[in-house]
Amino acid sequence: MKFGILGSGSWGTAIAKILTDNGNTIHWWNRSEEHIKYIQERHHNPQYLSTAHFDISKLKLTTSCTEVIENSDCIVIVIPSAYTVDALGELDRNIFKGKKIISAIKGILPDSNLLLNEYLKKEFDVELRDYFTVLGPCHAEEVAAEKLSYLTFTGLDEQKTHEIAACFKTDYLNTVENSDIYGVQFAAVLKNIYAVGSGIAHGLDYGDNFLSVFIANCADEMAGFLKKTGIKNVEVGHTDTRQPFEGHRANNYAASVYLGDLLVTCYSLHSRNRAFGNMIGKGYSVKAAQLEMSMVAEGYNASKCIHIINRKVLADMPIADTIYKILWENLSSAEGFNKIEETLV
Repeated sequence: MKFGILGSGSWGTAIAKILTDNGNTIHWWNRSEEHIKYIQERHHNPQYLSTAHFDISKLKLTTSCTEVIENSDCIVIVIPSAYTVDALGELDRNIFKGKKIISAIKGILPDSNLLLNEYLKKEFDVELRDYFTVLGPCHAEEVAAEKLSYLTFTGLDEQKTHEIAACFKTDYLNTVENSDIYGVQFAAVLKNIYAVGSGIAHGLDYGDNFLSVFIANCADEMAGFLKKTGIKNVEVGHTDTRQPFEGHRANNYAASVYLGDLLVTCYSLHSRNRAFGNMIGKGYSVKAAQLEMSMVAEGYNASKCIHIINRKVLADMPIADTIYKILWENLSSAEGFNKIEETLV
């Protein structure tokens, strides 16, 4: 199986490390010729995860998305959602024909409020059966440090999902599989919004006791949204007993890709969404916080996208709605969290 990676930020670099550590040669897209030359000479990314060392013989580096796609069977798309359309928009409509797409994007495309699979179907006629996701509680920094992590691979084609997951399994990375394409993507979007809220709370000097209650309520709110959108895997304590592959266990809402990813993104100091929210809570404007960070906080755009999507879903989402108002409607953080306090149980 030949892999291509579109995206060279911290998570793209982590995925490149995982695949090459497991013996795969990859085609890897980077916007900058200068950065490509640096990686070829120094064996690490100059901007992201500089401790991750690469065997250069396993890297085919290029500034051409088309070249990566044409030379790969499976294309991992790991571009921040805000820039995905710019990166893919000029490609030939038939370029993904016969390819498998693996999304590592934890966001909604903000201009259209579409998940990546919906955009690819609309613009490139990519069928859902050829679309997979790789998501879960897996910070790039810990991958670089080879600390044990878990990733969930999701797809309708169970056999192909298993084959793809096997290419990522290493001594420091365990893999889980399921078929809940929409559920895992919406959970990944929502947890970023709640992580911004967790950061705001920290910036406002709320303590651990409050944060535990806040995050528990976020989990319940997330589950309510997923149920309203028709997602099945939200029942805690119930799992499908089918095990088509050794070690495979069907997911429920308490699994790593749902609740686990929410917890780590809300609590971890590696979380860029939490860091972004922390600055907002301390009084930074959105623009100032964005300028301060060198990486994209997906929860910012996601809060607006979910606000718009929920006009149709009609889930009860007082926490996400308040975070949206803080980020987009100039509601003060203190006033917003005073309102959130009244909704928590």
